[in-house]
Amino acid sequence: MTDHFKTLASASTGEFKDRGSKFIACAYPVRAEEEALAYVEALRKEHFKARHHCFAWRLGPDGARFRANDDGEPSGTAGRPILGQIDSFGLTDVVIVVVRYFGGTLLGTSGLINAYREAAAEALRAAEVVEKIVKDTFSFDFDYALMPDIMNAVKKIDLEILKESYGDRGLLEVGIRQSETENTLLKIKALIWKVTQEEASALDWPAGLSVEKI
Repeated sequence: MTDHFKTLASASTGEFKDRGSKFIACAYPVRAEEEALAYVEALRKEHFKARHHCFAWRLGPDGARFRANDDGEPSGTAGRPILGQIDSFGLTDVVIVVVRYFGGTLLGTSGLINAYREAAAEALRAAEVVEKIVKDTFSFDFDYALMPDIMNAVKKIDLEILKESYGDRGLLEVGIRQSETENTLLKIKALIWKVTQEEASALDWPAGLSVEKI
């Protein structure tokens, strides 16, 4: 199961020049295609005098969603080299846009591939890479009599609390690492019941507590 991936902590930039042409690469962490396209359009407006705005992205923990766009450059000379650098650095949830200001001299296929690749690589070399954990979200809806035991369990396991509310009943939403979901839920159940995990595996959740995956 892929429950972790590498992406960028924040935006970064890089630059490459060849025979008068300037290639400005901007890399961003993104979660969706719409967000990636918004960065592309923003750079089109910022660099409206540039000849090309080529880009590539890869999305999802497994990196299954991707796109490469040459924006008028010869097919395969821009988007693919940019995407290749995202893959070379082992990243996902990333978009890189490379803006080209034409310098008057044609670079040829190999020159273009090298320029877009190097510009993208410069942006990524300047970036801070972080590892993200993929988590499932679970809700704990409980009677207040169970609150001390539930809060103790959540605190002891050091779970990420995403949301909490207290009305007629208590509600907690927590994030649990995907690969550890089954074992973590068993630990919580054992702590609430005050039994071993082996004993907890044969028990249901206590009356007054509802646990659901969101």
